[in-house]
Amino acid sequence: MAKIEKYGAAGVYEPPGYSQGIRVTGAQTILFTGDFTVQARAVFTAIQALVEAGGGTLDNVVKITTYVTDVRYRLDFRRVREEFFGAKGPASTMAEVSSLAHPDYLIEVEAIAVV
Repeated sequence: MAKIEKYGAAGVYEPPGYSQGIRVTGAQTILFTGDFTVQARAVFTAIQALVEAGGGTLDNVVKITTYVTDVRYRLDFRRVREEFFGAKGPASTMAEVSSLAHPDYLIEVEAIAVV
């Protein structure tokens, strides 16, 4: 039977209404992480901390889904993403949305890591 464990990482915002990281174990471990922030570098720093707290590295991230409030951030986002994942990162989807959970948020990234 699968075991589901909610967790966080030091230095990563701990929201009151949901978990930043969830570890599902059974036959294998899959990490689902999400984060809201106004800066792409802070997003990937938090994702890195969450994946490492779950026993992996950024090399274990297999898919990211990014929501931005303005698709014109795409090139800046790509540069920051490459700082963390290199030129050939994980599978990736980006979508423009009209707003996120707070009016100051410009970006939300969800990452799936397999450890």
